[in-house]
Formats: sequence, structure tokens, C-alpha cells
Amino acid sequence: MSAAHRFATVNANCLLSSNCSSQILEKRSSATGAMEATAATFGKHIGRWKMDFRSDNIAGISHAIIDEIILANRGSGSSYSEDDQTREVEDTLRAIFECNLRFFPVLTGTAANALALACLTPPYGGIFCSDQAHVYYDECAAPEFFTGGAKLIGLRGTDGRLEATMLDKTVERALQSGVHHSKPTTVSISQATEVGTVYRPDKIEEISEVCKKFGLRLHMDGARFANALTFLGVTPAELTWKAGVDLLCFGGTKNGAFSAESIVVFDGTLAGDLAYRIKRAGHLASKSRFISAQWAAYLRNDLWLRNSEHANAMAARLSTGLSGRAGVKVVHATEANEVFVEVDACTMSLLERSGVQYGIWSRDQGNVLRFVTSFDTKRIDVDNCLAVFQEAESAAI
Repeated sequence: MSAAHRFATVNANCLLSSNCSSQILEKRSSATGAMEATAATFGKHIGRWKMDFRSDNIAGISHAIIDEIILANRGSGSSYSEDDQTREVEDTLRAIFECNLRFFPVLTGTAANALALACLTPPYGGIFCSDQAHVYYDECAAPEFFTGGAKLIGLRGTDGRLEATMLDKTVERALQSGVHHSKPTTVSISQATEVGTVYRPDKIEEISEVCKKFGLRLHMDGARFANALTFLGVTPAELTWKAGVDLLCFGGTKNGAFSAESIVVFDGTLAGDLAYRIKRAGHLASKSRFISAQWAAYLRNDLWLRNSEHANAMAARLSTGLSGRAGVKVVHATEANEVFVEVDACTMSLLERSGVQYGIWSRDQGNVLRFVTSFDTKRIDVDNCLAVFQEAESAAI
């Protein structure tokens, strides 16, 4: 098989500092004029090339998925996930993941994560996750709400990843506190992580061993699961249930779908309660066939893998082009479709003038920016962005 976060989306609203301006003027008297000329040159691209790296959520929809939605609109179909499309997708996923799983389509990633965690965690339970995790940082307390009050416990790891050794020690300490600490019940990992890194199967297995040791359940937030899979070149089974994952929140929206998220259940004993939770939460869509139609097209002919492979390739191109530049530091390994860089004020100023769009990542020290690529990112978008960084480097000499 071929192979997150509280950030403020900006247009790089940072003005060139006086110190930086003085430095440039001393080194090159024409720097200001050069920067303005560069801004004018790259500004012309905005109508033609977007240079928009704020998120993969800003991307459009794959044409094959639009066509499938239109096809599903012909005639009538059963409702509330009893339609042919939902059953066919479940069968397809069983073949892809090599097991007798259950598939539950939902509308949003927040719903998928919160409902999955509620299925695994009682109100008095503790959910251990990375302190960078989307469920910890960006779900507006939805997991706490749907679990009825469970506590999310954020742990510091390496490059957004939980480490089994730290998890083991933390759970041990929590259990020693007895009823004075929320009861350890669940572990949540993100694949890919919020900083664009991925868990290797052996690392998931190590975390799973800790879960088994203490009787915990393992949840995977797979909003960018396809990106992780194509980077690693392993099978979906090796990255999930074979490594000990109980529930996967499998996302499609960031990778070319319109509104297609899902909960994939590997342990059938959890499926019955989950169906009721989805209904009670208002996420059992009556015209579910239009969600599942997206999944049908997404999985057909490896569209999901081709889309993620392209997104990853564009991120790798951007990351490679930025590595080693003066005033720029890539702060996390680029293993999926996100690039994180720390830049100086001069570079930020030129980015603002050029029209490049990105996110500010507030969880790391310094001026850390997040660039996200998608299935429809054009190579010229990446190359034009790199040209802006090149001009910033030249202007500072």
C-alpha cells in the first residue's frame, strides 16, 4: 500500500521592528525598496495562486466525492445509517482494516472524538493524552461534556507524542491516590500528532502495553490518519487494532471530503452503547447516505491515500526548502502535512507584505508559524512561498 492547537490565523500582521529595519538599512540601503518591490511582485500572485497554508480545512472537495454525492441524490434511500451506502462503506473498511469492525459516520471531528471518549470513559474517569492534543486543547470541553465530567490529563511528551514510560509512571501515581484522583480509564493519541509527527506502530504497541497493564482503553484521534499512513507505508491494521487501538476516529474532511468523519470500532462490545450516544448527541443524520457517499468515493481507488500522499509531498517540499535558511528554523520533524518554523521579525514582515497566509502556533516558544498543505495545494503555491523566504534572506544580508 502506498504509502491543532490554539493558533490565531493571520495574514502575518507583524510590523518590521525598528532594530531589524536599522540592521537592514546598515547592510543594504536599498533593502526597503527591494522588499516593497518583492511585495508588489508576489502580490500579483494572490489572484492566481493562493499561497494559503492556514489549514487543510480551507481546501475544497475532491471532484470524485462531489460526483458521488450527486449520484446518491438520485432517487430515495433508507435513513439513519440503514442505507446501502453506509453498509457498503462498512464492508469496504472491514477489508481495508482486515477485521470485523463497526463504522459510525458523524458530521464533525469534535463529535467523533467526544462520543468515542464518552464510550470509553465514565464521568469519574481520567483520560491521559498529550498536552498538545486536539481533544485537550481545541474541543471546547466537548469530551468532558459528553463523558459527563471525565478529566483530561495532559502529559508532556516529545514532538507531540506520548511516551509509554512517562504514561506508566503517571498512571501508577494516579492509582496510588485512590478515590482522590480521577480513575485512570482511557488513553488518547493523535495520528498524525498536532505538530505533524507520527507514531510508529511499535510506539503504539508500547502505549497499548501500558493500557493492558492497568486495564485502560486506547483511543486514536485520526483526523489526519491517512497522512500518517502514507508516511509510514504500513497497513491500516498495523497502525490501529493490531497495535492495540480500541477505537479510531477516522477523518476524511481534512483530506478532500465535505463533511465526513467517523468512529471505527474494533471492539464490538462497544458498538451498542455508541449507537445510542450518537443518537442522543444529535449526530445520527437522517440522510446519512450523503455522509457515507463521501466515504465511498474517498476509499475507492485509493483516493484517500493519493490525496494524503500529495499533501505530504507538498509539506516535505516546503520543509526541505526552508531548512537551513537564515532567520528560519524548522522546529518539528515534517512527517505528515504540517510544517512548523520559527522565524525572525524581518521574515514575518516580508511574509505579511507578500500575502502568504499561515497560522501562529502559540504552544511553542518564539515566533513559531504553522504551514499546512492539502490534497489540492499546488506546487507553485509552495515555490512562491519559498521565494518569499528567499527574498527575506537576501534582504537581511
